[in-house]
Order: sequence, then structure tokens, then C-alpha cells
Amino acid sequence: MPYRRIGITVKSDLDHRDEAVRKVLSILDKMKVEACLDAKRCSGLPSATGLPLFEKEKDIDLLLVIGGDGTILRAVRELRDFSIPILSVNRGNIGFLAETSIDEAEQVLPKLLRGEGVIDERSVLAVRAERGKEILFDGAVLNEAVISQGSIARLVDLRTCINGEDLTTYRADGLIIATPTGSTAYSLAAGGPIVHPRLTAMILTPINSHSFSQKPIVIPGDGQVDVEVLPKQNKFSDVEVSLTLDGQTYLSLQRHDRIHVHLNERTVKFLRRKQDTFYATLRTKLKWGAGVE
Repeated sequence: MPYRRIGITVKSDLDHRDEAVRKVLSILDKMKVEACLDAKRCSGLPSATGLPLFEKEKDIDLLLVIGGDGTILRAVRELRDFSIPILSVNRGNIGFLAETSIDEAEQVLPKLLRGEGVIDERSVLAVRAERGKEILFDGAVLNEAVISQGSIARLVDLRTCINGEDLTTYRADGLIIATPTGSTAYSLAAGGPIVHPRLTAMILTPINSHSFSQKPIVIPGDGQVDVEVLPKQNKFSDVEVSLTLDGQTYLSLQRHDRIHVHLNERTVKFLRRKQDTFYATLRTKLKWGAGVE
């Protein structure tokens, strides 16, 4: 059995959260593997009574995530040891990143935990936001980093360089810097391309650019993207600008703040049934390629 000590985390506000955790615990108990629960999100559950808790990935062999895509994004952002595989059980809406649902977990989980699955490696962004010498954020992001206008609907100017060379100054509602995994999320909604997650690349997608010539661009994965915030001052106030990471972490930015983005040298690992289910996921989850009925 390659996975003997399974860590479990769950969406904090999941409906019937204890019921979902109890079902997974029952499956693991039948397999005679040890379950450890996320100390931050599972400690108050009735099903967690008497079970060990974990706080660091070094205490587990596999992280089992119960929830939707948002829960997976949060789990990846909190990871400190990217060598620990993630197995996702969907109890959310789209579940684009999830491998199985809670309804089929009893059939699927035992096979995966016995070693019948494969590891799917995904690139993550390393994002650092700076204000002078102060570091506002420094961490990993699975889907995208978004630099965008705040509550006032005014265009922002974002001076963007790649590998030290000027690319352009976007005058737009914002800029999305996405991984191939994130290419099917916000970037896609903003008109960006779908990029297969096994490719090593980054996607830059402007949001409502004022220039017709500023289109989405895919750059090699070994590139370094640097963005400087240049909102224009007006007689009322600066245009509000924010940095949003995976749609969950929000930072307020100021003029001349800098955001540096490159692909992390480490990849996040997902335990899956098959090597490549990407095209099937496009069809079933996004209805990609479906004809008009």
C-alpha cells in the first residue's frame, strides 16, 4: 500500500460537511489505513473525535481534499511540501480539478490508494508582490494572479516586462497571468486560450484592453514576468488596484508596486485514475465542442 497515512481537509462551509468526512473515513477504515484530519478545519467535527490531527504535510503520505475547485486551490496555496500528492473528492459545483465525486468514492478511492492511479503534475506560479523593499505576498498559486481595477471603473496602466524586456503597458481593466491549469478559469472567460495543463507555459490575458492590438499571449515557462502598477492620479484619488490570487486572496496595490511572476521549479502532484482526462473534462465540464441544440 503506497499510501498508509492519509491527511483529510475539507471545505470549511461545506453543506453536510461531517457526513462527507464520515463517509471518507469509513472507506479508509475498511482499507486499514490511518486517517489524520486537518487541525484547522476538521477538529470540531463529530466524526473527528478521537482521531489524530495534522498540521504539516510531513505527517502524511497523501492529502485528500473534500470540496470543490476552490478548496483545492486553497490547499495548494497552503502546501509547503509539494512532494505530497493531492487526491480530490468533489462536493462543489464544477469540480474541474476534482478526480472523483463523493458518490463514487467508495469504488474509486480503494483503487487509487492501492497504487492503481497515476500522478498528474501541474505547474504553479511563484508570485511575489513588492512595495519598495516591503514584500506584500510571496507564495504559490495554481490558477492565476490577477491585477485589476478596484471599485472605481477606470482603466489601469500596467507596465509589463518579460525577462527584463519591455512587452507593453497594458491600459485595461486588468491583467491575468495564468498557468495552463488556470487557462480554463478566469483567463478563458476573459478571452484567453485553452492551454493543455501538461505544457510548461504562462498565459497573459488582458481584461478589456483599450487597445485592439493587446491580445492574450502564451509565453515559455522559463520566462519571468514583471508588472509595475502605474495608475494615473486624478483630482479625486488614485485608481484603486488589487492583486487577487486564485480568486481567494486579495491585496490592495498602490502606484509603483511591482508584481513578479514565474513558474515555480516544483510542480503540484494530483493522484488520478488516468494519465490524461483533460479532453473528456473539457467536454463534460465546460461542454467544449458541443453543437447548438
